[in-house]
Amino acid sequence: MVVDEIARRYSVKWESAPSQLPETAIARKFGAPPVMLVRPLTYMNRSGDAVAALSRYFGVPDEELLVIYDDIDLPFGRLRARSRGSAGTHNGMRSVVDRLGTREIARLRLGVGRGDVRRNLADHVLSTFEPAERADLESLIARAADAAEMFAAEGIARVMNTYNAEPADSADD
Repeated sequence: MVVDEIARRYSVKWESAPSQLPETAIARKFGAPPVMLVRPLTYMNRSGDAVAALSRYFGVPDEELLVIYDDIDLPFGRLRARSRGSAGTHNGMRSVVDRLGTREIARLRLGVGRGDVRRNLADHVLSTFEPAERADLESLIARAADAAEMFAAEGIARVMNTYNAEPADSADD
């Protein structure tokens, strides 16, 4: 949803990646700095295959990558940026770390919370957002897109300083 918002902002269209890179969609914006949006079309737990293949094919250094993903370990609406680290409990990020062979990858985590504790966690992450969350979803996506644009222009340190301290909502503090 975040990369779709960035593509919308810049009026770029999704296209298939080169034939050597199956299961990937890309949207390119050339400018200063040039940006490439990538949306793996694989299963989430294999997203590292697409990221690593694209990174190699286009010669993108690890320090220029920003992986954006949902995170159940953060309350709904919270953003958390890091310049490096483990994959935590996220299988998609684990795939990216494994395939790139490094933990030195910037990431932007979007808090989606754990949902109802009585509900199966897999069902929670694969379902749509709850009605109460949908009201704030647009704001979360917009803030995450702003953070990603800031990363492209100013780097991960600026994103961390700006967004990590930002409370999602006073209701969860």
